[in-house]
Amino acid sequence: MNRIDEHLRKVKAEGRKALVTFLTVGDPDIETSKRAIRIMQSEGVDLIELGVPFSDPAADGTTIQAADERALANGTDIFKVFDMVKEIRDEIKIPMVYLLYYNIIVQYGVEEFFKKCAETGVDGLIIPDLPYEEKDDVEEYVNKYGVYQIFLVSPASKDRVQKIAENAKGFLYCVSSLGVTGEKKSFKTNFDEFFGTVRKYAEVPAFVGFGISNGKQVRELSSYCDGAIVGSAIVRAIASGNTTEERMASLTEKLRDLKSEI
Repeated sequence: MNRIDEHLRKVKAEGRKALVTFLTVGDPDIETSKRAIRIMQSEGVDLIELGVPFSDPAADGTTIQAADERALANGTDIFKVFDMVKEIRDEIKIPMVYLLYYNIIVQYGVEEFFKKCAETGVDGLIIPDLPYEEKDDVEEYVNKYGVYQIFLVSPASKDRVQKIAENAKGFLYCVSSLGVTGEKKSFKTNFDEFFGTVRKYAEVPAFVGFGISNGKQVRELSSYCDGAIVGSAIVRAIASGNTTEERMASLTEKLRDLKSEI
């Protein structure tokens, strides 16, 4: 059984909402990323998205773009990210997935990439520039190696929502609003309508992401679905402070705020 399925079944059995968090690996360095992942687990995060730095992260806003630039400047690449996951996998029991762009996979070699994910303990891939309609590019390897492609669906998906939701594996990433990632003060999406359709067809947990930055928003938006995904606010917390200890204190404070409302 994929680690995502196993853990999220426990979350459901406990009758609670899940918290998913994101960090850019290598920002500001690999050692800090390892400490941040350990803290996320100890503070009760349910699943961690590992952002693989990329030179043109089209789906991301300024906060994550800047983090990618810092990580790349420090020499972080997919090989170092795999090495990090392999090193910490035995102690990190919760699921970890990559968020990355398809070019990285292609350059690595598609089957070799999925094989390496399975060997190191990466449970799934969120690939923003590989939409559902192009899933055939990787579906063979998803099935062969048991590493899920996590689908994204948004209010703009309209008639596509049913097909995407019905075929989702692991969890469904529900984009809260149009545009790129980044913290938002408010949301204009009709969540009753959006998640009414998602719940009708999805058999896997549905999580809402894009723009969520505090515990109040986590509580508000996760009331429509199975949990919340927080990215830019986490990246900003890790980037704040001049020392690793200050960064980890900032991260811990943010995680406790996010967890306090669910």
